[in-house]
Amino acid sequence: MPRIAVLAYSGGLDTTYCALWLREQGYSVHAVAVDTGGFSLDDRRTIEARAGAAAVAALTFVDGREELFRDTLRFLIFANALRGEVYPLCVSAERLVQARAVANYAKGVGAAALVHGSTGAGNDQVRFDVAFRVLAPEMEVLAPIRSQALSREEEMAYVAQRGVEIPPRTGMYSVNQGLWGTTIGGGETHASDGVLPELAYVMTSQRADRPTVPEVISIDFERGVPTALDGEALPPVALIERLNARAGRRGIGRGMHVGDTILGIKGRVAFEAPAATVLIAAHRELEKLVLSRQQQFWKRTLGDLYGANVHEARFFDPVMRDLEAFLESSQRKVTGHVTVRLEDRLATVLGATSPRSLMNAQKAKYGEGSKLWTGEEAAAFCKIFGVADKMQGNCK
Repeated sequence: MPRIAVLAYSGGLDTTYCALWLREQGYSVHAVAVDTGGFSLDDRRTIEARAGAAAVAALTFVDGREELFRDTLRFLIFANALRGEVYPLCVSAERLVQARAVANYAKGVGAAALVHGSTGAGNDQVRFDVAFRVLAPEMEVLAPIRSQALSREEEMAYVAQRGVEIPPRTGMYSVNQGLWGTTIGGGETHASDGVLPELAYVMTSQRADRPTVPEVISIDFERGVPTALDGEALPPVALIERLNARAGRRGIGRGMHVGDTILGIKGRVAFEAPAATVLIAAHRELEKLVLSRQQQFWKRTLGDLYGANVHEARFFDPVMRDLEAFLESSQRKVTGHVTVRLEDRLATVLGATSPRSLMNAQKAKYGEGSKLWTGEEAAAFCKIFGVADKMQGNCK
């Protein structure tokens, strides 16, 4: 009886190569496709067709969207996490959910090996390897693309020789689409100044197709979690999907990120994250209204650490549970209503209101006056506040 290899399957070039190669090595290949928000009906049909062409022994679909939001995305919102201050960690957040689903399936069928399609130069290999070894240490981990050091051209030729068609565009770029956004690697991203062509983007509308009239939307948050869009209560996953479509029509959320990879080299990737871009901006503005100065400082500091650890495959470090406890506690008062204007490539936060607001115009108006202190008291404060600087100035 052949040994079972369970493959994290996306239906793309890399994982289709893996399915074909594993079968030729004598494995019974079980493909597990985990939907973390990127599967349309057409995508599912494509995955089924390519898995069939690769003659896998079994194909299983797993819906991981709710788990993704519960275990990772809500904390990334709490943290306002942006890698390099621009990138919303689109792919990083998904890999744990995918790896967990694959490992759980593999345990159920008594698999000998867990397989992913990552290359030897990217971050995903580390994320999958670490998760697989934590979740199923008894199983072998295989990464054929990495171990064979294959180019995309070599993969294309291999699958074509075996009768599996992969469109050239898919071969040129590595595209990962999910609930929190899409990353696009390859081609122009290999240069520090390369600019992706319009046709490379898959989640946001091209310039000619975008609406020309701006629109104003509203988002409600309860304890940091988005709960309503334009007054309509929605579960978080449905809200994110709807906001991806609305902001994506206007080209919002596109960007390029260059930064340090887990392996220590510089890497560059294009991304599209319409909902993440809008939600993080709206959530951050609401926090400014309801959190203290010290809360905001430590949230930025510890939120950056949380985002970095998610990105760098440190999800299983115990400090992550400590950080999650802090982030969740910080959201106790983050309840309110935020308005955002959407227009071509731009989301602008117009304002926020909250029953927990620390801004009280009845007590004090910045730049005008205050009922909390007198002018004489303000003058005394200013004098005392400047004492240290005055003394330092006298010591020059």
